[in-house]
Amino acid sequence: MDKKDMQRVESYLRRTFGNATIRVVPRARKTDSAEVYIGEELIGLISEDKEDGETSYDFHMAILDIDLED
Repeated sequence: MDKKDMQRVESYLRRTFGNATIRVVPRARKTDSAEVYIGEELIGLISEDKEDGETSYDFHMAILDIDLED
């Protein structure tokens, strides 16, 4: 993902989730994906998929069972 695409995805996520602290940052040694943070907490990964002349982005977020405890 290039910087322009990361900025576009970041803006989309901020609007969609109503959270201005979401950040999309490049991964070390990876060019097809980026890390997604809320504040300083890593919450998931965005992967870029280019196929048949179209580009899509896949957001993957793991939720641990300990995070669900009150």
